[in-house]
Amino acid sequence: MGLMKLEQALHAARALVLADLAAGEVARADIVSLVEDAIAHRRWWVEQWPEGVAYVAGLVAQDVQDALLERYGRWPLCPVCTQGGDLHALDVEPELGPDPHWVCGKTAVAVAPVGSLGTTL
Repeated sequence: MGLMKLEQALHAARALVLADLAAGEVARADIVSLVEDAIAHRRWWVEQWPEGVAYVAGLVAQDVQDALLERYGRWPLCPVCTQGGDLHALDVEPELGPDPHWVCGKTAVAVAPVGSLGTTL
């Protein structure tokens, strides 16, 4: 895989995840650093498995979601299940595939493509 294609995929993944963080008003400097860490990790990953370049956006979103859970709590919270106080995070589906979406794991409702949470939150 060419360096240009790899960098384009990584920049696109960064932009999509940052857009979702901004939509949830959590794009603080320390959280943006988590995105950069995920990008660095996935750069290495795609260099090892070039066929996985189409999966980078979903994987970066999952990496950032996992890092946020460890440090700050669930993100992004599901806008579908707002009744009853059962707050839970959306899942990225497919877990390893192209065209990743944020999906409510309880209702199987696709909320938004990764990078488009601003249209639903």
